Amino acid sequence: MKVLEPSLSDEELSRIESDTFKYFADEINLENGLVPDSTKQGSPSSIAVVGFALTAYPIAVERKYLSRAEAVKRTLTTLRFFHDAPHGKEPDATGYRGFYYHFLDMKTGRRAWKCELSTIDTTYLLVGGLTAARYFDRGNKSEREIRTLAESLYKRADWNWAQNGGLTVSHGWKPETGFIKYRWTGYSEALILYVLGLASPTFPLPPESYRAWTRTYKWKKLYGYEFLYAGPLFIHHLSHMWIDFRGIQDDYMRGKAINYFENSRRAIYVQQAYAMRNPKKFVGYDRFSWGITATDGPGPAERRINGKRVRFFDYKARSIPYGPDDGTLAPWAVATSLPFAPEVVLPSLSRLNKDYPETTNQYGFRCSYNPTFRSKGKGWVSKGYYGLDQGPIIMMIENYSTGLIWRLMRRSPFIVDGLRRAGFRGGWLGN
Repeated sequence: MKVLEPSLSDEELSRIESDTFKYFADEINLENGLVPDSTKQGSPSSIAVVGFALTAYPIAVERKYLSRAEAVKRTLTTLRFFHDAPHGKEPDATGYRGFYYHFLDMKTGRRAWKCELSTIDTTYLLVGGLTAARYFDRGNKSEREIRTLAESLYKRADWNWAQNGGLTVSHGWKPETGFIKYRWTGYSEALILYVLGLASPTFPLPPESYRAWTRTYKWKKLYGYEFLYAGPLFIHHLSHMWIDFRGIQDDYMRGKAINYFENSRRAIYVQQAYAMRNPKKFVGYDRFSWGITATDGPGPAERRINGKRVRFFDYKARSIPYGPDDGTLAPWAVATSLPFAPEVVLPSLSRLNKDYPETTNQYGFRCSYNPTFRSKGKGWVSKGYYGLDQGPIIMMIENYSTGLIWRLMRRSPFIVDGLRRAGFRGGWLGN
């Protein structure tokens, strides 16, 4: 579709990508490869963000943000750390049963905040390693070691254990209390989790696991668009950062006569339609200002807005159309939507730069802003950055521009095997 004017130029888009990568260039602990969850003082590392960094390094080489030698060094440091880190039932270990704790101390690499052993965040870490294994394909010792370590880490993950006696996969586990009661059911960011779990050469999920998951999906019609529903926008992004879903379908999507890529495109139009309707009458919502997702916010606080009491949240998964929605919008969610609907995204980013220049700083777009929550005549803008936002921006700008990560992962035997075991066919996968 034709992109509306005004729009971002290719040069402006490249600048966003390069500025955003500086988060991973600057914030890393070069001794162990860990990257912080955010720029907040004392922030631990998020293993998901580390997976995003491993995926971003090949982009950095292609874009000449890093030399190949520097990217290899960072990647090896990271993979060696996870391969050799303490692994066991001890409450201060780094991981257990091939999965890793969601948050790790930036210096020691040990479990932080008594957090959970996270199946989804481990998935992002592992697929980041597998991305590096596809890109660093030369015959020298260092690049061979990258491939060996990435596959070794992937093969460690005991997906059967993570099922905890059921068909679907548990969210995680804690040494103090055992498995978390929640499971990966309902359409979510776990699509790639099931793909990797199904393809495991050591502890594969059974095909019934994927079917049990898709049976919990909810199909909805909102604002004239029919789609597989998920309220926060990030759900429609994350698995797509590595997997090119254009033209391929599983049984569920064959029954709906669309694919997951088209589903995400519709979800973006639903977001825009919600913002144009603006049912809660927040400041700034319109066809160019949208992006409701998991992000930081101005709360916790309550204020009276237009005669009504409004509750504002801090970091929370915001959702449409049922909420929570407190007027907080996320530029990163807009930028990450780029491959699906550039005709919507590029004008929205251009308008964002014009209307809210304060949302851009040293690492590109700040994670969120809220024009309704005002102080001294100005709307609230987040002070820091989150790695969970930075990685998707880089990856999806690159997928839109060159398709680099999609092309790499089309050649990953684990991605291909997982998709086929989930029932995907057609397109680049074949029959």
